[in-house]
Amino acid sequence: MDDDRKKQLKARFKQNEREVLSASLPIAVDELKYLLSCLNDESLVCDHTLKNTTAFLMARNINPAAVVPWLNKHGGYCDCEVIGNVYDAVGHILGWHLDNEI
Repeated sequence: MDDDRKKQLKARFKQNEREVLSASLPIAVDELKYLLSCLNDESLVCDHTLKNTTAFLMARNINPAAVVPWLNKHGGYCDCEVIGNVYDAVGHILGWHLDNEI
């Protein structure tokens, strides 16, 4: 297999991965990015619950029951795990990094 073909296959795989993830998101991508940015605030303290995540969702009239199972599936069982695990699991797929502007 030549290099061009490998690049095409890799690009197609990454695009498919993004599409599958995007289809599975329980909230808009921009909301997820904003949630992660807010949780990344060093002044927030994780009490090993989803208190800050739930407050964020409720402030935006988003039902936490629709989002929390998805976060759990991606390793987010508390606020610090949402930042550590969910971001690690999906940030690169979305092509977005915490230091980027939203």
